[in-house]
Amino acid sequence: MSDPFKQLHTAMNQFAAERDWDQFHSPKNLAMALTVEAAELQECFQWLTEEQSRALDDEQLAAVRDEIADVQLYLIRLAGKVGVDIEQACRDKMQKNAAKYPADEVRGSSRKYTWYQK
Repeated sequence: MSDPFKQLHTAMNQFAAERDWDQFHSPKNLAMALTVEAAELQECFQWLTEEQSRALDDEQLAAVRDEIADVQLYLIRLAGKVGVDIEQACRDKMQKNAAKYPADEVRGSSRKYTWYQK
């Protein structure tokens, strides 16, 4: 885990300990809370056109920024609870995705990977 993730993980542990919230932070509960925060992020874009979603005003961007932070903080907390190194997990997943979605076969397509598999 890189230093910024370690620092945030430590800060999240301290934050929860100071509030006696560790008792509520089971992996199940953290995963559920994460989906709520992801939905709040999605809500920031609800009813916007594609173009509007690419040109957020300052207020909209501030709301998106806060929700992205909430999602990331819950991910860090959950990863710590189950012993996952987020940085390594992302590297591993990118390798799997590269094998699953070969650039020369899927370039420019948004179709699910199963359409081109032999």
